[in-house]
Amino acid sequence: MLSFLLSPRPALAADSGFTQFIASLWPEAQAAGVSRATFDAETRGLEPDYKLPDLILPGRPAAGAPSQAEFVQVPADYLKEASIARLAEEGQRLLQKYRPSLTAIEARFGVPATIVLAIWGRETDYGRYTLPYDGLRVLATQAYVGRRKDQYRNEFILALKMISDGEVTRKDLRASWAGATGLTQFLPSEFYQHGVDFDGDGRRDIWHSVPDALASAAQQLVNKGWQKGVRWAYEVRAPANVDCSIGVPEVTKPIGEWLRGGFVPVRGQQLGGAEKAEPASLLQPEGIYGPAFLTTKNYFVIKEYNFSDLYVLFVGHLSDRMTSPLPFATPWSASTQLRTADVEAMQRGLTRIGLYADKVDGKAGMQTRAALGAYQKKAGLKVDCWPSEAALRSLGAAR
Repeated sequence: MLSFLLSPRPALAADSGFTQFIASLWPEAQAAGVSRATFDAETRGLEPDYKLPDLILPGRPAAGAPSQAEFVQVPADYLKEASIARLAEEGQRLLQKYRPSLTAIEARFGVPATIVLAIWGRETDYGRYTLPYDGLRVLATQAYVGRRKDQYRNEFILALKMISDGEVTRKDLRASWAGATGLTQFLPSEFYQHGVDFDGDGRRDIWHSVPDALASAAQQLVNKGWQKGVRWAYEVRAPANVDCSIGVPEVTKPIGEWLRGGFVPVRGQQLGGAEKAEPASLLQPEGIYGPAFLTTKNYFVIKEYNFSDLYVLFVGHLSDRMTSPLPFATPWSASTQLRTADVEAMQRGLTRIGLYADKVDGKAGMQTRAALGAYQKKAGLKVDCWPSEAALRSLGAAR
């Protein structure tokens, strides 16, 4: 009477559209240097993962990427002191453990050891965090039904090439939901653009070799424009009459000019002539309510690694904390983050009245905060450059 429990479960129907799509990629894979044996072996039985975020699926609501903490958490939650202190302590230990490699990386690339260690700490908790997804399956799914199909089509083919070239095994190709892999989380295209065999074993092993992973992170920063000897940012105290709407990358002045305008380095930090000559932009992640920073070109280089101000602040501050125990001089406020849909509504409203020309993505970044500040000035409101319920209501009423 228990025979029904022992009967084999019916096989799930294959996704024929996905299977046909993958098969159609063979000519492109072949042109990229993927062997037929690798293509057949790695795509046989490959299935899409429709539970991933950032997909466009017929008959289902658009699935965005709300799970990215960088874009939905307020700074106080993302930049938790306990997390940074723990990672900084571990980073100090790793500075000593990998001192010869890190010294050589600094000498070759001009990127501080603490910066590449901080990237490693943020991306995978110094390798303790196991990336949860089959990288090939993620890339194939994103190429098939993702929002950025063309990009992921190329990434999927390059992932096959990595396997075909012997750079990585399928087992080790674990990834985030967005397809980044390795200790410092590279997309396959980034691996081929920036990967470095720093330990000299003939492989660019960003999955197991710490020297390779950190050197590759440094190479990526250099390729994106890293300037040797320039800090990532300076925390400052802004003057009381600061115009927060100028906090965009397009408004750049020498640091000395910002200081003459009333910005003061925290804790009495003295800047030399070369530092004062460096061009910088104003960053106020919480509008007028939290810390303020003067950000150099290197800030925006790190931002190309991950397009989030909070990510760059985390990496930069963690880097500093490996050599100094001091937290941010100005505490983060207990601000509340608007929901993604509300930020999108705010961006649409700012676009409608001609103050915002960037993409509507629900992320309250520098351009959104500056545009909001411009609206607040125009409407005679308190200018704080922080997306709030009150600002959203006022903007909704504006025509």
